[in-house]
Amino acid sequence: MNKKVLVTGGAGYIGSHVVRQLGEVGYDVVVYDNCSTSSPKAVLYGELVVADLADTDRLYQIFAKHEFSAVLHFAASLIVPESVTHPLDYYANNTRNTLNLIRCCSVMGVNKIIFSSTAAVYGQPQENPVTESTPTLPINPYGRSKLMSEWLISDYGKSSQLRYVILRYFNVAGADPAGRLGQMSREASHLVRSACDAALKRKPGVRIFGTDFPTPDGTGIRDYIHVEDLAAAHLDALYYLERDQESQIFNCGYGHGYSVRQVIERVKAISGVDFPVLETDRRPGDPACVTANADKIRKLLGWKPKHNNLDQIIRTTLAWEMQREGLIRTA
Repeated sequence: MNKKVLVTGGAGYIGSHVVRQLGEVGYDVVVYDNCSTSSPKAVLYGELVVADLADTDRLYQIFAKHEFSAVLHFAASLIVPESVTHPLDYYANNTRNTLNLIRCCSVMGVNKIIFSSTAAVYGQPQENPVTESTPTLPINPYGRSKLMSEWLISDYGKSSQLRYVILRYFNVAGADPAGRLGQMSREASHLVRSACDAALKRKPGVRIFGTDFPTPDGTGIRDYIHVEDLAAAHLDALYYLERDQESQIFNCGYGHGYSVRQVIERVKAISGVDFPVLETDRRPGDPACVTANADKIRKLLGWKPKHNNLDQIIRTTLAWEMQREGLIRTA
């Protein structure tokens, strides 16, 4: 079996963990990434091509050079507030570039794709945890750009030989427990990372965006999934497609949530640092609560998460960030 795969966005936070796991089990990987928000240093296996999905000539050249058995598509913009202020950029980078990639797959005869989607496609769900059949009603351009990409993939799949797995991520956090990979960005906006930055004095404190949500403590609730477990779900999805199974959509989460206040308190406790917390208004596009029902991926793919623990997510994040600061040695 041909085990050469293309990974778009493979130098990014999630993509790099997947590339490492693919390399560890023997896949030949080509990473296609413009490195605008990622680092070449994060690509631990395979070949890195620094290019943009908007550059279709370059994309076709890479497909012509290699015989790919599958594509894993991570490359995207993903900051919700930024999508509200710059929606056209999100539709261009997320939706249009997905179209470019799928069209290239069509022309070059690649008929397996794993797509990185998001819980943002559900918007503000009426019930939690959400299942894959929960209505998709995104409330921000980021979620809409991803849902449009899902539709594009699904519609093309119905008219062709393309088979796909769409993975709807919940809130991804954590780092490689062995200290090889983590978030490379200096300006990551996710809560766990931001709180760890505050604990390490990189930031003066942490802001809570909204304290009047209809939740027990008034702050937003999210389902946090460790990046290593999410990466493993991609390998499970690839094995699934290699067995010629039918296309599917799966939630990727643990099925329980933590509020913003709870996460901040755990970061303080684990780090031993009582950093300042500033309460401010809600951000546009933020839902009150979103958690995953992940029964389907466990049943059909046999996915078995190993890091379902908020404290472990925080500890691996903190260890990675301390390592980057030179405060501890690499594991």
